[in-house]
Amino acid sequence: MPSEQTAVTTTDHLWIPLPDGRRLAARLWMPEGAGPFPAILEYLPYRKRDGTAPRDATTHPVFAAHGYACLRVDITGSGDSDGRFDDEYSEQELADGEAVLTWIAAQPWSTGRVGMIGISWGGFNGLQLAWRRPEALKAVVSVASTVDRYADDIHYMGGCLLSDNKNWSSQMFAYMTRPLDPDLRPDWREEWLGRIRDLPFMGADWLSHQTRDEFWKHGSVCEDWSAITAPVLAITGWADAYVNAPPAIAARLTNAPGKALMGPWEHRYGHISKLEPSDFHGEVLRWFDQYLKGEDSGAEALPDYRAYMQEHFNPTAKNTPRKGRWVAEAQWPSPHVQDLCLPLAPGGFAETPQTGSVTVANPATLGQAGGYFCAGMRIDNELPEDQQADDALSACFETAPLTAPLELLGRPRVRLRFSVDRPVAQVMARLCDVAPGGVSQRISYRARNLCHDDSHEVATRLEPGRVYEVEFELNECAHRLVEGHRLRLALSTSYWPIVWPAPEAAEITLALEGCMLVLPERNVTEEIAPMAPPPARDYPTIGGRDFRAASGTSERRVEADGTHVLETFDDYGRAENSDHGLIADSTVMMRYKIHPDDPSSATFESDWTFEFARGDWGVEIGTENRMTCDRTHFHLWRRVTAKEGGAIVLTREWTESLLRGVL
Repeated sequence: MPSEQTAVTTTDHLWIPLPDGRRLAARLWMPEGAGPFPAILEYLPYRKRDGTAPRDATTHPVFAAHGYACLRVDITGSGDSDGRFDDEYSEQELADGEAVLTWIAAQPWSTGRVGMIGISWGGFNGLQLAWRRPEALKAVVSVASTVDRYADDIHYMGGCLLSDNKNWSSQMFAYMTRPLDPDLRPDWREEWLGRIRDLPFMGADWLSHQTRDEFWKHGSVCEDWSAITAPVLAITGWADAYVNAPPAIAARLTNAPGKALMGPWEHRYGHISKLEPSDFHGEVLRWFDQYLKGEDSGAEALPDYRAYMQEHFNPTAKNTPRKGRWVAEAQWPSPHVQDLCLPLAPGGFAETPQTGSVTVANPATLGQAGGYFCAGMRIDNELPEDQQADDALSACFETAPLTAPLELLGRPRVRLRFSVDRPVAQVMARLCDVAPGGVSQRISYRARNLCHDDSHEVATRLEPGRVYEVEFELNECAHRLVEGHRLRLALSTSYWPIVWPAPEAAEITLALEGCMLVLPERNVTEEIAPMAPPPARDYPTIGGRDFRAASGTSERRVEADGTHVLETFDDYGRAENSDHGLIADSTVMMRYKIHPDDPSSATFESDWTFEFARGDWGVEIGTENRMTCDRTHFHLWRRVTAKEGGAIVLTREWTESLLRGVL
């Protein structure tokens, strides 16, 4: 098999048969030569024909040129594949994925050894398929994924409902209404309208599972770490929402190598990141050369944990350069990281536990500087900003100016002893690096539903006035506070719009004798080589015409009655794919509304539009979504309008209300 770059041939469309007669649509990139070749699979529902085609053009041809047969496959009911989509990471999806791996391994051009890559959805199902141990799957590169679908996805955080539960379901609703390509599917119209009619109401389905039940355990590989026997390289970036899985994989895989790589990136492959693009291709090729080709590429000798150690960089919502350096730990967990315990005191920290109490209460609008939950999904204007305004509304505890640098690597923990005045309450903890001029940069954060037990499987209403105790982890971080900066812990009872608020404004009373911040302090006398990824290499891009460039806006305003509104608009542009002439156009508007004095006024709305055209053929789709609440229920609504040639061919609405439980 070739070790140097070789020419690549592309099969724009082929069918992969499934055991029940359905077919999945695929694209194939092949190295020239006799073969056979090891294979790389990327498997997701985002449409190889148009949706991820620009990104696919930057990755698979590069891997194929280095001696890999690369396949990009659309899951059932997406793109041009047969069947009906039923849910994310469903049994159907994963069983089909096993069949795809078996089919790849049986092809005459295949060595029988297959690796999987993917970011987000594709990263999830790469891990989940590894957990099922199909014979052909020999290695995985999983980017921005999770090992626990309840604790670390877009649905819940610490038992609190994320507004992205509705936002993401709205996006998937819009995505799955897109048509099949008439050039490939003569039955496109019948299948397109049938798909729309049969779409699951995922936002409601997910919201009906409010604790960590069997629904969420399905696909959560942390249920049995020993099941994974394929080596896993887990990658993400500090601007991404999915920061907890890579170090967990490095620490807990028992029957396969697991390595973590944490860069400065947002929710994109590293080579196309807007935050310091890096050589994603080199990382993938080194991993697969070792475990698919059997070459000594250096993958086995990589440190367990490589991380970009950030420093304060005056944060803005815009994509701006990061500040920091790369570090590495040969082993994870590392002997260089020890707990630093800081008991809480009024306004600060003490050497020993303190007496007294501190009240945590704030308006429902706190969180305006939090940024978009999963940065990298929008065009721009999505990163966390200066936290000073949110800090001013929070109960804050901070150090004196540091007299020496403080380096953190891992997951900080917060321990609280508390009582509340409402039966349902949540707490948000943010850890911030405060510069001498006052600019506050969020290092890590996490929400916790105080009604939940540690497993998040049991949720009970609180007794107002009763004293409780809780300890919970914040998100993974790597951050160096320099001399003269302060470390600040900010506690609040809400964090809108990232976290959906509790039904009533709650007041938390902290009993300081039981409250502590536990930091993962890193002390290293001699650094090892960080094996940092170099800058991104050159890579191919998709051909075609751009009719309208992508752009995005974000606006905040306060209405006459005091309601705070955040409205964003992202125009993903209008472009033609030169490979097959399909023109695609899409936009999304999102609106978040809440009154500072009324958490139950929280409202989320989103409107998506798509247009597709080729020659005389053209369709348009518009989807509208809304979620509101009162103190006892959530109310979800959505509507789709589909047009062909300018005429409406289908419109449908869905409405559902669900009990809040203890959310």
